[in-house]
Amino acid sequence: MTYPIVILGSGRGSNADALLKAEANKQLGAAKIVAIFSDHEDAGILELGQKYQVPAIYIDPQRKGARLSDEAEQNYIDRIASFSPKLIVLAGFMRIIKRPFIEAFEGRMINLHPSLLPSFPGMNGIGQAYEHGVKVTGCTVHWVTPELDAGPIIDQKEVRIQDKDTLEMLEKKVHISEHQLLPDVVARLSQGTIKPL
Repeated sequence: MTYPIVILGSGRGSNADALLKAEANKQLGAAKIVAIFSDHEDAGILELGQKYQVPAIYIDPQRKGARLSDEAEQNYIDRIASFSPKLIVLAGFMRIIKRPFIEAFEGRMINLHPSLLPSFPGMNGIGQAYEHGVKVTGCTVHWVTPELDAGPIIDQKEVRIQDKDTLEMLEKKVHISEHQLLPDVVARLSQGTIKPL
């Protein structure tokens, strides 16, 4: 029984790449990535479609800023629904998703955030942790709810901040953790070992 997944991202797509690589290496459980979506026409994440033979689709957000237009949001809902996903993974999707979008896929949408939530929600989680001088940060996978970065936490991975770490070094360490945590969580969700929301 396959477990179809759709990935949404806005940037380079390194976490999507980690998921696709894990699937290619048979490390993603029953999960099968069936589509990639982006709100940026030239986003690196869309290039992964060709590399891994997965449909990669740009949908115009129809506005600048943190939110999609209502029409664009409906376009996302319709196109994503056409793939009948069991899970939607927000992997660097830099938009705040409104309630109708979340409710359309209730209990099926997860987000990867680069901090140990509830600490440092919102933009630039790694930079916030670095500026605060905390000794431990990391990344979190959580269920998406209407409250920003506040949905129930599924799992986290810690990263220690050493005195010698620059912000750039810390970013690399957190990204490595993300590339381990996200495929692990997706595999466990697909196998039913993580309780659905």
